[in-house]
Amino acid sequence: MSSSNPPFADLLLRAGRIHTLVPGQTPQRALAVRGDRVFAVSEAADGLDSLAGPATTLLDLPDSTVLPAFDDTHTHLIAAADSAHDVAVDGARSVQELLELIRTRADRTPPGEWIRTAGHWQELNLAERRFPTAAELDRATDRHPVLVLRGVHNQVLNGYALRLCGIDADTPDPVGGSISRAADGRPVGHLRGGLALIRPHLPAPDPATKLDGLRLASHAYAATGIGTVRDTNSSPADLAALQQLSRSGELGCRVRVLLSTMGFTSVQQVEELLDGMEAWRDTADPWLRVWGVKFWMDGGIESGALEAPYCPAHCPTPGYTGQLAWEPAELESAVRRVVRRGWRVGIHAYGDRGVRTLLDLYERVQHRIPGLPHGALVMEHGGLTDPEQRRRAVQLGIPVTIQQPLLHDAAAIQTEYWGKKRVAALFPARAWLDAGADISAGSDYPVGAYGAAHSLHGLTTRATVAGVLGPSQAITRAEALTLHTTAAARLTGETHLRGQLTPGRLADLTIWPDDPTTAPETTLDSLLPTHTLLGGSLVHGPRT
Repeated sequence: MSSSNPPFADLLLRAGRIHTLVPGQTPQRALAVRGDRVFAVSEAADGLDSLAGPATTLLDLPDSTVLPAFDDTHTHLIAAADSAHDVAVDGARSVQELLELIRTRADRTPPGEWIRTAGHWQELNLAERRFPTAAELDRATDRHPVLVLRGVHNQVLNGYALRLCGIDADTPDPVGGSISRAADGRPVGHLRGGLALIRPHLPAPDPATKLDGLRLASHAYAATGIGTVRDTNSSPADLAALQQLSRSGELGCRVRVLLSTMGFTSVQQVEELLDGMEAWRDTADPWLRVWGVKFWMDGGIESGALEAPYCPAHCPTPGYTGQLAWEPAELESAVRRVVRRGWRVGIHAYGDRGVRTLLDLYERVQHRIPGLPHGALVMEHGGLTDPEQRRRAVQLGIPVTIQQPLLHDAAAIQTEYWGKKRVAALFPARAWLDAGADISAGSDYPVGAYGAAHSLHGLTTRATVAGVLGPSQAITRAEALTLHTTAAARLTGETHLRGQLTPGRLADLTIWPDDPTTAPETTLDSLLPTHTLLGGSLVHGPRT
């Protein structure tokens, strides 16, 4: 029986170019949305006008370009949310300016309350080219515990916070990390990988503040063209907050969660995490889903596991080659527990020794558990690799997430530790693609800045804060777009839902004032969308 209601669209969009990303399809001019799905596309701007009814919203933007919404396949939305109300220090150009920002916050913060900074900054951007010390932070305030975050792996505490956390000359280094010390063994403030020592002493997040941070951060991602994030370091508490925001319709982007094992040292802890994940196994929320579990094989800038030693000035011991975060056999056992229970695994491997060790581990897991589905085992970063490692990843069918913005922002400090030649070889997108690898792209915020066009610019130019590095690894605009759209949807198992603008897929799209596929290099890096729509609903842009 035919319906008495005509098939009017809920939204009709006309634009100068609509890149559907369907191979071989020329740019379209009109797109209609019904419900949360693309209903039809047309080469003619007026080709879908018959679908416009009295309640249809019309977006007539003849000078704009439309693309699918982008994915950020490796980022830390939770870090962005948790720091949404913290002290932003990325504009500081000296230790003194950083201290002034903290002092200003201290003046309006009750004594005894924690003061934290956001993590997106680099110490080499300061005139002194170093972290502040505990003593310097005490000069900003000795009435508050202070936690200065830099990226994911570095923390600096003032004296108050060191005492509060019980970190002194007798405190052993955290697993996979270190405590910087004076000659007499006393901590000087800087910790690498020290969150496990600090987190128990931080106040429980205020639920309202946490929700507001998630709301702000998720919409901030959308404002740069990111429609879906794969958050690679979430806790069960974070997941509960995300669920609350999803149910209230206030998320600004879709979230695919990797629950974190940071600070774990045993398989039993992993089993307990898996027990708590059972309730999420069959959830159908298109905004929020649990992707799997995150582990670390090695460290980051200062402790990524290398085959050859670090630069001499950054070898804490002679011949230092970084650190492995787990004993490989124990990690392998934990990974097998995860995949046997039907979840996926993403493991951080940054240095070439870390990559080699991870590929060995994944090969053993595949041998012990044959027939694992595509994407069950993922390499996060794959930063420094050689041709043989890339060949092995392809042979084993291991997807890899790469993060050009990480290289862009961290190139200067990374060079201090690894040397320019190794840094120029990081994230070799061209070599990965030429090897036939299954790669997708993200930012690794807060180490790198998130943003759709910013990542496109870096992937296609290899520009960094230290100049152009490894230009032979640049890829084309079309290839870079694929890494953030169709390849990203394949990683999350959502090819049937996202990545292209075709009838039946979710109406996740971005509208741009200039065409990101052809915009000049000089303006691409700062290009922002005017609108971001998810499921046909506006999450960023002008409200009518």
